[in-house]
Amino acid sequence: MEKKKTTNVKIVTMCIFIATFMTAIEGTIISTALPRIVGSLEGIEIMNWVVSIYLLTNAMMTPIYGKLIDKIGRKPVFLVGILIFIVGSALSGMSQSMIQLIIFRAIQGAGAGAIVPVSLTIIADLYPVEKRANILGLNSAAWGIASIVGPLAGGFIVDTFSWHWIFLINVPIGIVLMGLFWVYMVEEDFEVNKEKIDFVGSFFMLIMLISLLLGVQTLSKGFSLFTLISLAIFVVTLFMFIRVEKRVTDPIISLDLFKNKTYVAVNIMAALIAGYLMAVEVYIPTWMQTVVGKSAMLGGIVLAPMSVIWMVGSFISGKSMKKYNSRQIILMGLIPLIAAGIGLIFVTPETPYAVFLGYSLVFGIGFGISMTILTVLAQSTVDSNQVGVATSFFTLSRTLGQTVMISIFGLVVNSTMHSAIANKKDLGITEQMMNDVINPEKIGSIPEHLIGEMRIILSDGIHNVFLVGLSLVIVTLIINQFKKRVTF
Repeated sequence: MEKKKTTNVKIVTMCIFIATFMTAIEGTIISTALPRIVGSLEGIEIMNWVVSIYLLTNAMMTPIYGKLIDKIGRKPVFLVGILIFIVGSALSGMSQSMIQLIIFRAIQGAGAGAIVPVSLTIIADLYPVEKRANILGLNSAAWGIASIVGPLAGGFIVDTFSWHWIFLINVPIGIVLMGLFWVYMVEEDFEVNKEKIDFVGSFFMLIMLISLLLGVQTLSKGFSLFTLISLAIFVVTLFMFIRVEKRVTDPIISLDLFKNKTYVAVNIMAALIAGYLMAVEVYIPTWMQTVVGKSAMLGGIVLAPMSVIWMVGSFISGKSMKKYNSRQIILMGLIPLIAAGIGLIFVTPETPYAVFLGYSLVFGIGFGISMTILTVLAQSTVDSNQVGVATSFFTLSRTLGQTVMISIFGLVVNSTMHSAIANKKDLGITEQMMNDVINPEKIGSIPEHLIGEMRIILSDGIHNVFLVGLSLVIVTLIINQFKKRVTF
């Protein structure tokens, strides 16, 4: 009798790690390559879209892939996502204009949107709860490593080969991944849902997400007409989306999920913690470069302990599931975040670099514990036939939390800066000078006696960001205290 073929768990897990890293690094590797790309393709006025369009289409497609995961299975969705990602990468590498590159990056992001929800869902399928946290920790580490390796790898590839290869290198890796996954991932007796796909709901959801993300991206510069129109479209399409989802037999996102109070609480907490992560990841390096005057490399390396120790936090979270309930484990993660967050509020330009490395380490423990337990909770508090869509919506919640908060943080810094400039008119500081003091190539053009004052203004703005960020953790702590306990 022929032996029944089963999934090779180790190889499939390795494929998941590599795919996650490949899509994560695509969001960071381009940062050091952008000047060379702009020099080659021109179009400096639209270069930011090369980065933002990737994140935008990634977020937009996540819920749709999540529904397909539960509808047709994990394997086909993963393979299609990788294929779209490879096609987008190949086209991006062959771009002849900035407009072409932006379009092809949108395709690349649409493929990448499948990777995270499918990966997290497969991990839930392959590993029991007590082992899942460790695997989630290793998978999450890919994002931290990508944030450090990405800019360095981008610089190396651009200097050694050309900017085209930061995209083209994904093609052979992706093809190998598809082959391994095709052979070693066995999806046993998956019952395909033959209900008609909710195209109308999908359409309203896409417009809803596009308008929201575009609206909040412009929020950092204040409320413009474009921001107001985008947010108004978001409200209208949200209403239409809910109306459609109530009527269809197989909605793209089941509204029943939101009757589960624990699941809703978990998603809100994940969005808040992910938002705070942006304050840490963006504004600690910014502090290093603009307030202290460190190099960009040292500004990035200060977060290296967080990326490494994140895995340790995940392992702690996994071990704790045998002894404690969900509320206690989340509290274990929030305490380090609050402790390090309070420390950030009191930093000064004279605070030693080593102190920031210490805070980075504490943040790693806190984020590792809290994000891991929240991921496990999002999967374990829903029915097994909803794990895919529940995981994808959880991923979307984190993305929205980051997108909204990075815009609010920008608004906080800008409003602080404008207020300070208005109060110090006698010094003659302008907004353009504030931009120049951040640029190492232009800081020499600023009168030396003003540089100290301008760095104080920047430090006040970043302090306010740290304060707003800490308030997100405090709100998460309050929600956790009222959330239902879940034992594992």
